[in-house]
Amino acid sequence: MKRGIVGILFTLMTMSLVAQEKYIEKREEMIKLSEQVVEDFMKNDAPSGFDKLLPYWPLPENEILSLEEKTVKYLNIIKDRFGDPYGFVKVKTEKIGDFAIRDTYMVQYDFNAIRVIFTYYKNPKGWIVNAFKWDDTFKEEFVIVEE
Repeated sequence: MKRGIVGILFTLMTMSLVAQEKYIEKREEMIKLSEQVVEDFMKNDAPSGFDKLLPYWPLPENEILSLEEKTVKYLNIIKDRFGDPYGFVKVKTEKIGDFAIRDTYMVQYDFNAIRVIFTYYKNPKGWIVNAFKWDDTFKEEFVIVEE
């Protein structure tokens, strides 16, 4: 059952400047945007999350809408298999110099969790959404803890 969901991986990288029309100015705005989208995922309201990303995402709008449709379909399957969502946690922030930031969140369900990853890129005009990904694999997020 899990293996079917594991194969669903949505990674989209910058292709063209069609949908994107705005820039994020401050780090706090990126965090707020990411958390709002994660909250929409928890509410099983992917369309609202995609609407929030759209102005900052340099991808053709039709490609974003296609991804949104697939996400809606799979989030309904996830809810049926993983139970109800009950919270989320920010797992980590990774940086490359001062021009790329990746924030990773986990949405917790009754029986499993999904990972939601946002990658932001800074160009001369400001920050944009460079990539958005979600999946149900999170083995990379474990850290060694000495007990």
